[in-house]
Amino acid sequence: MPIYEFRCLHCGKLFEKRFTTMDEKVELSCPECQSPSLERVISKVNFIAHGSKSEAKPKLISKSCSPESNCMTLDIPGPDE
Repeated sequence: MPIYEFRCLHCGKLFEKRFTTMDEKVELSCPECQSPSLERVISKVNFIAHGSKSEAKPKLISKSCSPESNCMTLDIPGPDE
């Protein structure tokens, strides 16, 4: 079950929403001010780097999601990379 974080564009409150499936459709609103103006934010993660400086490091990849917005993906290498 994925958990996503959102920020209210009206009051700035950060909150989480757990979805039961990846395709679940819900009407979201801010729990503080009930505004429907939200943005999804990248959750904070812990990452521990091992080994030498030449090993794979996390990469932040930016791409266009729609004509007016950009998305970012954090690619964290696993033990096989």
